[in-house]
Amino acid sequence: MMPGASSGYVFVQPLEGSPWPAHCTFVPTRDELYVPIVLRKPDGDGPFPVITLGRGDGRGGMPHVLAQVQALRPMMDSMIRRGYAVAYVNYRHEIPHAYGRGPAVDLADDISGGENLVRKSAATLDSDDLAAIWRYLQALPFIRPEAIGAIGISHGGEMILKAAAEGAPLAAGVVAEGASHEFLSVDTGPSAPRVGGELQYHDVDVVRRHADKPAAMARIARIRAPMLHMGRYTDHLQGIFQLAHEWMREAGKASDWACFEHPEHGYCLVYPAADGSFGPDPVQRLAIELYMDFLDRHLKPA
Repeated sequence: MMPGASSGYVFVQPLEGSPWPAHCTFVPTRDELYVPIVLRKPDGDGPFPVITLGRGDGRGGMPHVLAQVQALRPMMDSMIRRGYAVAYVNYRHEIPHAYGRGPAVDLADDISGGENLVRKSAATLDSDDLAAIWRYLQALPFIRPEAIGAIGISHGGEMILKAAAEGAPLAAGVVAEGASHEFLSVDTGPSAPRVGGELQYHDVDVVRRHADKPAAMARIARIRAPMLHMGRYTDHLQGIFQLAHEWMREAGKASDWACFEHPEHGYCLVYPAADGSFGPDPVQRLAIELYMDFLDRHLKPA
């Protein structure tokens, strides 16, 4: 078991092509279930800043997480050489439209015959799992507790905003193509614009007309961590990416905006090409340099 990880369960295995192994970890969540992550760290005792990486997954368990880590190994290795611990994270599957129904509270245990079951007034969400992962990492002795950063792709970007708004211990977040429909209370029902069944929220003014601004601003008001929002010019949800940044700035929050054109959704994480070769293209190199400089500013001591 990893030192200091008494509340989680860890096994360590080598990672092909890298000197830094995979610490396969099952992290306890709010309702006493476990979610899988793989944590990797530089040599030594640290303490190190840490970056979590995640997409809108919620499937596949530890085999899926390990496959993601092996595919992202060169990119993660570059972060480790830069002085970061890095973790690929996963969580339970999203419960559509469950967000925003109010915070869950503990209920009296009046049905278990004295077994003291953990009962909540609302379902645990995937963003609650992400918050639990950050708190777990924060407690590890080789992690700097005030230096937790996150990069989230698509729904994973929205979860960064949700978890940060609920007080989770985040120092800086990169919201990359953040599909923040629920966080901004954007209408995705029958009246939402669609083509072939796909939402069409490329235009930020269209998104603005279909969003509940008071609800969104109330959530944004609770965010303390600086955010870098990253868009993609031709994405059908580009207006959602942009509006999250604009309303954060309007609320007086620390928010940066960057946008690139790239054929791949999720271009901020670099995977091997179809032939197995690895190497970020010019746009990906620019994006990586931008968000790593952002994380350096907020996660490393001056």
